[in-house]
Amino acid sequence: MKQSLQMKMGQQLAMTPQLQQAIKLLQLSTLELQTEIQSALENNPMLEMQEEEAVDTRNTDIASDQSVESKDQKRLEEKQKENESNNEVTEIEVDMVNSEVSADVSDIMPDELPVDSAWEDIYETSTPTSASGPSDNDNRDFTEFHNTGITSIQDHLNEQIHLSPLSEKDQFIATTLIDAIDDRGYLKEEMDVLLDGLNKDIEDEEAQIDLDEVETVLHMVQHLDPPGCGARDASECMYIQLCQLPNTELTENAKRLVKDHLDLLAMHDFPKLRRLLKINDEHLREVIALIRSLNPRPGRQLVSDHDQYIIPDVFVQKIKGVWRVELNPDIAPKLGINALYAKEVKRADKSDDNTFLRNHLQEARWFIKSLQSRNETLLKVGTAIVERQRGFLEYGEEAMKPLVLRDIAEQLSLHESTISRVTTQKYIHTPRGIFEFKYFFSSHVSTANGGECSATAIRAMIKKFIKAEDATKPLSDSKIASRLVSEGIQVARRTVAKYRESMSIPPSNERKRLN
Repeated sequence: MKQSLQMKMGQQLAMTPQLQQAIKLLQLSTLELQTEIQSALENNPMLEMQEEEAVDTRNTDIASDQSVESKDQKRLEEKQKENESNNEVTEIEVDMVNSEVSADVSDIMPDELPVDSAWEDIYETSTPTSASGPSDNDNRDFTEFHNTGITSIQDHLNEQIHLSPLSEKDQFIATTLIDAIDDRGYLKEEMDVLLDGLNKDIEDEEAQIDLDEVETVLHMVQHLDPPGCGARDASECMYIQLCQLPNTELTENAKRLVKDHLDLLAMHDFPKLRRLLKINDEHLREVIALIRSLNPRPGRQLVSDHDQYIIPDVFVQKIKGVWRVELNPDIAPKLGINALYAKEVKRADKSDDNTFLRNHLQEARWFIKSLQSRNETLLKVGTAIVERQRGFLEYGEEAMKPLVLRDIAEQLSLHESTISRVTTQKYIHTPRGIFEFKYFFSSHVSTANGGECSATAIRAMIKKFIKAEDATKPLSDSKIASRLVSEGIQVARRTVAKYRESMSIPPSNERKRLN
C-alpha cells in the first residue's frame, strides 16, 4: 500500500477542564460541596470569602474608637488641671478614707481566731461553681455534665464485668463472650467456635474450659444491663427480659409464647395461639401487648449512630398566593478574588511567582463561574419541578402528577443526564416537609378516562385504604386493586403488591389484629 497524507474536517466533543469541574460541582451534594469549597479556599490563595458587612462594621468600629480616644484625651487634660489645683484637698481626703477603712476593719475582724475554728465558721462564703457538680439551687440535670466515656456496647458490659466478683478465668470467658456481641445485642458466634477459641492457647488439658462454664458465664452476661444482651435469637432475648419481671400468670404465658410459639405470633395465627396457651382473646391481647413492650434489640439503645442531617438546597414557600423558589443562602457562600494578590499579577512577567499567581487566578475564576452555573441550574430545575407539582404542594401526595426527567430536560433545553445529576442528593424544603428532588419524578399508570396517574399518588391511595381498614379483616391486595379500579385507576394485583412492599407494609395476614 502506498502511504499518503490526507486532511479531514470533523467535529469532536472535548471535555475541557472547565467543563469537568462544572460537572463535578453539579453532581455534588450539599455537604460534599461545602467540603469542596473549603478545600478550594485552602489550596488557592486567590479565592476568599466575601464579607462586606463585616468589613463595613470593622471600619465603623475603628472610626468610633478614634472618636472615643479623642474625647478621652480631652477629658484627661481637664482632669489634670483640676488635680493640680486641688492636690492638698485630695491628700486630706485620702487620709480620711484610709482611717475610716482601718476603723471598719478593726470592728469586723476579731483580735484572734480560735485555733480549732475554720474560716467558714466565722464568715459567710459564697459557694463557687465547680466542675464537681451543680449547686443545690441549680436546676440543671447532673447527667448533662457527666460523661461516662462509653462508646460501644462492649465498653458498657465490660465495665459491669470488672465490678463483678468473678475469678480471673471467668473474667476471661466473659470478655471473650462480650467481644462476640454485635451492635444489636446478639451473640454472633456459635458456642463451639467460642469454646475452641478459648481453649486454643491453653495447653494444660486439666485447665481446659468446658461448655458448662461458658454457658454459666453467658447466663450472667445476659442478665447485665441492658438485659437480653448476649442472646442468640429474638426468642431468647425477650425470654430473658420476661424473667426479670414479677412472676405472674401474664408473664408465664408470655414466656411460653416467646419460647415456643413466636413464629405463630409473627404469622398472626391468633386462634391457634388461644388453643395452645388455653386463654381467651382478652388475655391473649394482654400477653401480646406485654411482648410488644419488650426490646428485641437491646444493644441499639447503647450504640450511638451518627445521625445524617439533611440540608435543603432549595426553599419553597407560598407568598401572596404564589409559590416562590429560592436557593438556600447557607450552601452558596459568596466567593471572590483576593484583590491584593490579583494586583500582583503582571502580564508580561514570566517569573515563577507570577506564573503561580496567574494560574491560580484563572482557576479561581473558573471555580466561581462553575459554582454560579451550578446554583443557576439548581434553581431552574427546582422552579420547573414546583410548576409541574403545584398540586402536590396544595393538596398532598394524591395530587402528584406523573413526571420524568425528559419532561424537565425538554422544558429547560438541557440534557437528560444534566437533570439526573442535579436531582441526585439534592433536597427541597416545602411546607409539607423536606423531599429529595427524585421524589417528584415517578412513572404513570393509565386511568379509565384516558388520563394518567403517578405511582406516588397510587401509593398514597393504597396507604390511605390500609390506614382506614378494619384491623380484624384487613384488605387483601386484590381488594385494594378493586378499589383502585373503582376510582378509575387500572392497576393489577401484582402492581399493588409491589407498591405495598416498597412502602414496607406487611401483607394482609400479618396486619391482622385482635378486637
